[in-house]
Amino acid sequence: MEKAIALRYDETLPAPFVVAKGSAHVAERIQRVAEEAGVRIVADSALAESLVFLDIGDLIPEDLYGAVAEILAFVLRAEGRAR
Repeated sequence: MEKAIALRYDETLPAPFVVAKGSAHVAERIQRVAEEAGVRIVADSALAESLVFLDIGDLIPEDLYGAVAEILAFVLRAEGRAR
């Protein structure tokens, strides 16, 4: 079953946090809203499976910092915002 997790990174917080999550139709809606807003979508099924158990507003757990950091770095480079 397809899952989608929307994360937000705020430099004032210690880690990115969950802003939306869902499976099936909700996942499709999350992706559609992201596309309409011009938000880059990165597919990583294994990471989504690891994050789907978090609640909205939860910071990602420390053991997933590396995986999320790789995606964040990819997105920032793709958008020309990497330092």
